Amino acid sequence: MQKLLVTLIAIVALVAGVVIYNGLPKEEPRALVYNPPRDLNPFMLQAHTGGQLANADLTGQWTFLFTGYTSCPDICPTTMADLGKAMPVLKSASDRPVRVWMISVDPQRDTLAKLEAYASYFGSEFVGVRAEHKDLYPFVNGLGLMYSIPEEGEVDYLVNHSSAIVLINPEGQRHAIFKADHQPGQLPVVDTQQMIDDFQIIASQYN
Repeated sequence: MQKLLVTLIAIVALVAGVVIYNGLPKEEPRALVYNPPRDLNPFMLQAHTGGQLANADLTGQWTFLFTGYTSCPDICPTTMADLGKAMPVLKSASDRPVRVWMISVDPQRDTLAKLEAYASYFGSEFVGVRAEHKDLYPFVNGLGLMYSIPEEGEVDYLVNHSSAIVLINPEGQRHAIFKADHQPGQLPVVDTQQMIDDFQIIASQYN
């Protein structure tokens, strides 16, 4: 009888513990998380590693998508360097591979050779991606990002583009977006530590 009572108490304590745990507020990322995640429209891009990239190339891994260009004077190299420094921690947060696609919004000047030299500088996880505007613009727009197209004949120009980072989940779906931190007198770049914290939460909750 005593053993039965002890067993019942243990079961009740276990159930109570589960109920209390499930009732606790879960830590939520500050990033915009899409619920449910959103499918990407079919696309075809070029990678600096050679060959074409399509939707299937985003599956089986976490991919951080960032728009930029090799001639960018500030936001792009800063963001790429921040992602490079964060990569060891990002990779440790999941048992899936982690990649970064730097999507060039300057196809007029960014050849595959330029993208290879640029992207590979930051690490083997970085892939330089390009396409002509007819394929590039709908892909970038579908991510919820934007960029400006220079006037025909322009040679020395800057490209205005989004500085947010889009997170693609291992199913190849748009899972979250890390928006840039706009502070007076500072570059509008994503807060790296906040992105790391958010990704750790997202990856731990991903099934």
